[in-house]
Amino acid sequence: MTRAKRARPTNSIVEQPKKGKWMNVWHVSHVQTRGVEGDRAMKLLKWVQFTWDLGKIPAKAGDLPAQYQISPATTEDEKALRKVFSSSFLLDPAWNPAIGEVMQTIQSRLDAALASTTQTCLALRHGQRIIGASLLHPDAGVVEHFAVGPSILAEYRNRGLGTLLLRASLAWLRDAGLTRASALSPDYVPVTKFLYPKFGAVFAAVQPAVLLAA
Repeated sequence: MTRAKRARPTNSIVEQPKKGKWMNVWHVSHVQTRGVEGDRAMKLLKWVQFTWDLGKIPAKAGDLPAQYQISPATTEDEKALRKVFSSSFLLDPAWNPAIGEVMQTIQSRLDAALASTTQTCLALRHGQRIIGASLLHPDAGVVEHFAVGPSILAEYRNRGLGTLLLRASLAWLRDAGLTRASALSPDYVPVTKFLYPKFGAVFAAVQPAVLLAA
């Protein structure tokens, strides 16, 4: 990184995207939960892995309004990044059964990125304020290259900013030397239905036991 990122079970694996704006929902994949209730809740989830061919990422996904910009965060942005990621999950009731473990995972991943010279966190800014972010891992050998997926503050949702941040994140991974990138998410959340299928992603169901053992 630039030094300066109650579950409702369902029987479906994934639904195709529907017309309309993307509903911003955020995720952390293969959360390792502790405690009987947390373990039970996470094991009920069905997960989907998305994979993109980075050679086919479009040059643009719409125009980013002039008052916004996307660029790598610095260590000086740490407080704002933690607020964006934390708010995204704390305001999502789907994660209530395991929120303590989820938050611990997010914070540890961000800690690792802040200390890394290779990972990065792309920050979406409105003026000087960080209102969105994604945490990226450019190692070709990892299972997920989105350590934390695109996250947008509540008051900025449904403006197409999540799509723009996803495209910018994929482009960053491509420029970092990857030819393919992957992300994981529960099958019932809107990001699985409306965001990740974009830009030619292919997807497949993944067994929860594999994720929980990671």
